[in-house]
Amino acid sequence: MGYVAIKGGGKAIGASEELLELLRSKQSGDAMPLDIDTIMHQLHSLNSRVLSEGGLYHPELSALAIKQCMGDTLEAAFTLRAYRSTRPRIVETAMHDTSKMRVIRRISAAFKDIPGGQTLGPATDYQLRLMRMDLLDESPESFQAIASTWLKKMPDEEIPLTFPKVVESLRADGLLPPVVQVSRGDAFDITREPMIFPVPRSAALATMARAEQGGLLSLAYSNMRGYGDIHPTVAELRVGYLPVYMPHPISGEDIEIGEILMTECEVVAMYEKGTDQDAKAHFTLGYGACFGHNEVKAISMAILDRALQMGASDGPSNPSEDAEFVLLHIDGIDSMGFCTHYKMPHYVTFQSDMDRLRATQKRDESEEKA
Repeated sequence: MGYVAIKGGGKAIGASEELLELLRSKQSGDAMPLDIDTIMHQLHSLNSRVLSEGGLYHPELSALAIKQCMGDTLEAAFTLRAYRSTRPRIVETAMHDTSKMRVIRRISAAFKDIPGGQTLGPATDYQLRLMRMDLLDESPESFQAIASTWLKKMPDEEIPLTFPKVVESLRADGLLPPVVQVSRGDAFDITREPMIFPVPRSAALATMARAEQGGLLSLAYSNMRGYGDIHPTVAELRVGYLPVYMPHPISGEDIEIGEILMTECEVVAMYEKGTDQDAKAHFTLGYGACFGHNEVKAISMAILDRALQMGASDGPSNPSEDAEFVLLHIDGIDSMGFCTHYKMPHYVTFQSDMDRLRATQKRDESEEKA
């Protein structure tokens, strides 16, 4: 490698870190530092994104990473993932059943009426993109009154917590293929096994689940606007708290140990013909799921999942169907690392480039004179 060791930079690096800390704390008036609870709730979407890309469900540490990295999502996800690598893996959870999710938002673009009804929940989809100038000088009293005002408007009737899956009604009508049963041991662990292509679908899903949202969206958008043939319909998009089960240390029976906030999306794409004369044609399905409230990421993941399935069966016809191209270019930590490494000293390699350029210029001048 064409790098050299730098001597005498220790004090400069230390001063640089001090300046960064000064930048974080330099504010006018009697401003107080951001507390973790504020980041977790008032910067909910930002915290969800770092949770997902960091690959570790720990909202408090995710908020700490955001504070430490001054809102840089890539650096925060990098910090969270680095911390995760230091933690031992004690046990594996049981397979999750997302039909048990305690739903806070659930919509379908495929059907107007779905079992349990559409649940709009918290979302920016229905807002005008207008600046709320009143938030520039929001008082603590008006801020604290939001929750109490909302609670007074709560309906008296009991609201269900769980809802049936929309795709199950399609599957019951024979419009989707039957579910292929898999065991927990069939899942590919991308944190412990190298990806050697072709990789199983579980490896692709795990990679996309902690991929950088912008990278996923970019490749999914290329498919949406013409470099692909998915044309999906969102059968169901749900956001909620999924119960997590682990085996009891004595009885071995699965018990609930807590819940995680996650987003899940299932898209129905173009139908395929049966594989033989007896098999029926059916819709195809794309799946996306990730930590936190990340709807754009889950939809993009579902689209790319279906695209990669198409590329695996028929051969890739565009970049979004090429598993190697997609999976090796969507990880924000990898991408950021390669990008920022160009800031490292490249004195030796650049000196070599200059020597070769000067030699080429000298040779060209000699040929012109001849």
